Amino acid sequence: MMLRVLFALIVFSCSVQADKRAAEMKTSLMPSPSSSSAPELNASAARRGDDDDDDGDARAPRVPRGSKHKQQRERNSHRTPRPHPDPDAFFTTPRASNGSLRVHNPLFPLTEESYSAYAVMLLALIVFSVGIVGNLALMCIVWNNYYLKNTWNCALASLAFWDFTVLFFCLPVVIFNELTKRRLMGDLSCRIVPYLEMTSLSVTTFTLCALSIDRFQAVTSVQPRTQQVESCQSILPKLSVIWLGSLVLAAPELLMWRLEQEVSPWTGLPVDSCGQEPSVMLPEMLYSLVLTYHQARMWWTFGCFFCLPLLFTGACQLLTRHIADENAKSIRPSSLSSSSSSSLKKKQRRERQLTCTVVALASVYAVCSLPENVWNLVLAYSGVEVGVVTRALLALIGQFLLFVRAGATPILLLYICRSLGQTFMDCCCCCCEDCLLDTSSSAKSSSSSTNATAVSSSLSSPVSVQEEKLKIMSGTSPAVFFDKVKDGPAELIIGTPC
Repeated sequence: MMLRVLFALIVFSCSVQADKRAAEMKTSLMPSPSSSSAPELNASAARRGDDDDDDGDARAPRVPRGSKHKQQRERNSHRTPRPHPDPDAFFTTPRASNGSLRVHNPLFPLTEESYSAYAVMLLALIVFSVGIVGNLALMCIVWNNYYLKNTWNCALASLAFWDFTVLFFCLPVVIFNELTKRRLMGDLSCRIVPYLEMTSLSVTTFTLCALSIDRFQAVTSVQPRTQQVESCQSILPKLSVIWLGSLVLAAPELLMWRLEQEVSPWTGLPVDSCGQEPSVMLPEMLYSLVLTYHQARMWWTFGCFFCLPLLFTGACQLLTRHIADENAKSIRPSSLSSSSSSSLKKKQRRERQLTCTVVALASVYAVCSLPENVWNLVLAYSGVEVGVVTRALLALIGQFLLFVRAGATPILLLYICRSLGQTFMDCCCCCCEDCLLDTSSSAKSSSSSTNATAVSSSLSSPVSVQEEKLKIMSGTSPAVFFDKVKDGPAELIIGTPC
């Protein structure tokens, strides 16, 4: 009996041990989360180790256990990391998803479009450099030469100032918009650029009319007009009429243009353009006036800024030539003395020079303004449908012709007007001599005495050389252009109107 009980206990203990072993075998065969993520953790740790090896300088130094620095690092590790600021929030220029500027670049990579872009840039650079230098030279010559300060030359300097403004502010904006399809300064440039261009046209129109009237009065006046230096008080009112009239006539351009943006279907980049559409936020009366100007703008520019100056200049020149021919027939050369005949020839030569100046300015203005007016009329009344690209190309050509006129006008004036051209050459020669020549003190003293003698012999004014020196020292008469006097008639040295 005891053996049976003992055998039963042994069998029970063996069965319990077998159950335990089976349970252990099941738990060992089931995948645990910790064991499955262990290889991933090891791999990520290995990658972090490689990154730490590459960026050894950025790795934190080892600190002893229990130190304050380690406790601070442990506290900071439990904090929530701060999000990094978005860099696009600091820029107003739209950016693509990869962080690059959303601007069309036709220069790179090199394609067929790149050749036309480089040609446009080269042409714009030539016009810009020639126009800026020529207009600045013309303004500086009239401003710094005491004997060239009269209404005629100041009107030419005023024309040069507005041509300089158009080239300096409008040409870069137009070229940037043509190349990148984006608009510098946004809606502001869409309003300012047409306003400056229209103001320049108005100034040119009024200047041509004023010069034509001056030529007509010079020929028809009974008393001979002596050329004299005018004060600023007599010049400013005449120029202010031209400037204020031009600014007022061009004012509707500020309210008519606005910026239009769209996305290109080929590149997916935004494209900026300026459209002629008055804003509905204007007052009702002002909106109606701007809308009327918008509807009549083509005929207004054609009649006021193209036909008026050309017809007025042509009529004044025909009348002036007719009266001059009648005056020449009435004068008998045999009744004149030698001195009076020589002075008469000089006066006729000077009058022809001034007439050629007005005709040349009108011719350049007509050549540069005619194409734009012609295709505007043709597109408006011929019923020919053209695309948006063709209209944009015609508008660009019209603006380029305006820039070419602004750059060619000062070069033409310096070439035709003897006083302006000779003063410009004197200034260039003086600058070259100051840079290249290194003469001795005796040569300087002899050249200064020679120049003083030339000035005293050539000036027909009663002011003495000592008084001229006092003028130069006091600042009333600028010292520029007095160091070297070219050989020529006394009227040319004193300064003719042109």
